[in-house]
This record gives sequence, C-alpha cells and structure tokens, in this order.
Amino acid sequence: MYFFRLPKDGLFLLLFLLYAPVGLCLMLLRLFIGVHVFLVSCALPDSLVKRFIVRVMCSVMGMFVKQNDPRLRDKNVKVYICNHVTQFDHNVINLLTSCNTPMLDVSPGFVCWARGFMEFGLTSSRSERTESLKQYCSMEGSLPLLLFPEEETTNGKTGLLKFSSWPFSVSDSVQPVALSVKRPFIPANVEESSWMLELLWTFFIPFTVYQVRWLPTVSRQDGDSSQEFGNKVQELLAMELGVVSTQITRADKAEHLKRKRHIAPRTINSNQSLGARPRTISLGFMASNSMEDMRISGMQVKEVLPHVPLSVIKRDLVQTNCVDTTITNLLEGAEEINSSSFGGSSVAAIRTSSLNAIGATASAPALKPAAESFGKSTADRHMSLQDRKEALYEYARR
Repeated sequence: MYFFRLPKDGLFLLLFLLYAPVGLCLMLLRLFIGVHVFLVSCALPDSLVKRFIVRVMCSVMGMFVKQNDPRLRDKNVKVYICNHVTQFDHNVINLLTSCNTPMLDVSPGFVCWARGFMEFGLTSSRSERTESLKQYCSMEGSLPLLLFPEEETTNGKTGLLKFSSWPFSVSDSVQPVALSVKRPFIPANVEESSWMLELLWTFFIPFTVYQVRWLPTVSRQDGDSSQEFGNKVQELLAMELGVVSTQITRADKAEHLKRKRHIAPRTINSNQSLGARPRTISLGFMASNSMEDMRISGMQVKEVLPHVPLSVIKRDLVQTNCVDTTITNLLEGAEEINSSSFGGSSVAAIRTSSLNAIGATASAPALKPAAESFGKSTADRHMSLQDRKEALYEYARR
C-alpha cells in the first residue's frame, strides 16, 4: 500500500515541482475533454466503435491501455477475475471488452451508474449476492462479469490480498486478468483517497499506462471448494504479476488502516509485510524512527519493568523496534548493561528486582513473578523463567 503521494527522492521531487504548472494546465484541459468522454459514453450504444472512440479520447487524457493479445480472451467465459490496483480498473477493462462490474457495497444511484458500475443493490447476505449473480450469468445474452476477489485495492507491487471465495461460486469457469499500472512521479493509488481525487491526479500526471494480460481460462476441478478454486487462481495471477500470494484479507487491511489513524505518521517501508503485531513500532509496511514514538514505546516497557533504566530500554528499542522483544530481551538478559550505568548491578539483579516489584503490586493469585527456589538444572531454570514470563505478560495484559 502507498500512503504518501509525493516522491521522497529530492531529484524527483524537484522535477515534480517544475512540472506542476504544466500539470495544472493539463488537468484543466482534460477535465473539459473528460466531460465529452462521459457524454459520448452515454450517447453511443455499446459496440466496438464506441470502445475505439472512447479509448482514443482516453489516450488524449493520458490514459493508455495495452493488452497482450486480444485473441487470448475467452468469449465464452462468463466471469473475469482481476487483481485490484486502482478505482478505475473496471473502466479500463471496459475499454477492451464489454463487461459488467457490480457495485456491491453502495446503494444504486447516479454516481454508481456514472462510474460504470452495474446497479446491483445491497443484499443482506453473501449467499443472496452469489445467487443473484448466478441468475444474471444464466440469462441469455448477458455480458460477462468482471469481479475483484481482493475486494480492496493494493499497490500492485508486493502481493495480492487473499481472494474471497464468493466470486468463485458464481461460475465453474473463470478467466484471470492480470492488470499492472505505471505512471511517473506518483503512485497509481493512495490509501484512503476518494475516487474523485484520484481522477484529478490522473488528469494531472502526464500519462498512466495500464497493461492488461489475459490468462488461460481456469475451470474448477472435481472436489474443489470455492475457496480452493480461488486460491489456485490467486496463485496463477501472483506468478503472472511477479508478486507474492498472501493470506492478508480485506479485514486485515481495514484493521491496519484503523491502527494507522490512531498512531503518529510513520515512514512507509514497502519491504515489510502487512501483518501487524501488538505493541510493535513497525505496523504493516511502516517503520518509525521518531523520538515521540520511541518515548511512548519506552514508557510502555517502563510500566512493565519499572526498575530497568530508561536509557537501556531506549537502546534496546533502537535495535528491536518492538516492545515485546525488548521486554523479552531484558527479562532473559540479552542486553548487556554497563556497570557504570547501574552502579555495578547485574542483569540478573535488575531482572529479579523488576519481577519482585511486579509481583508485589499484582493482586491476581495467578501471578508468580519469582521462583520459590533456584533450579538445580538448566531445564528447571528455563521452565521457571518461562512461567515468570507468562505471568508477566498476563499481568501486563490486565
């Protein structure tokens, strides 16, 4: 996912600022042309001529659509399965072939129709949605459905979200469509940005190239469930796009964005995975180096280990970027503490005093921060440490 639109590299940022006056002029001109494209789309009937005219006008607006080979498109298939990169993916595929994309989460209206979605309406359950789409596909002369099993956009550079199973319950044969988007200066899509704002940026940028690749039709094997069928198609699309096939769902992404809204802004790191751990400094693709984040994390560790000096906590946090790992390191004595900083006290003494302090303040009878006797064997001492760690984590959670 991309969270920042402007380039971070100094040279690219300078070029972007120099281009800005030209981009503003292009945006105003393309807004005027875009109105005509909309009117032409409404006036002309669906045909090859209409798609050609609209595609040429979109090229004038800087939206170039390419495909590998039109003959690879299966004219008998009823469902196209595509990865989701931008909020205009369905419009791009419609420039190449006639298809319908249902708007499932928004009630029908003018905006839904104007954006090129099929007015499907809201349903109370996923099963009702699937049955309605099955009935649509069984109708004579109905256009193919274009579905996005990820149900949310990604940057198209790292991985695919886990495919939902319901699109693969509509038909036993689907054709995967691999979509990649390239544009200069800025990413093709930024999280939590409206479709109107993304459209304006598309008009502002000199060009955006959409590459569509038609893959061979995939049929359901005997005994495959809808989820297994979807996993196979997900793997094929991931291999074609050169990305990974993840198990991260739409709900995981929503939770990640929710966490991001409640923490300080962090620098995006695209090399990290989207999954988040509790009480970690790096959430998803983000990594933080700010002093404010370090101070907050240090106070979290200080609440659990009040007798450990804050300087040692911060030094370990710089290396681990994780509150849980720092607590574990300090408990296990992984961090070597200078004798001058603690007046000659050892790691074991600090750890013991911290655990004893926590044990004195905890009211729950299950908390046993200190062992009754020193274990004679290494195994006994290790088990005692594990018991104390579990009790400490339970106390911290409470």
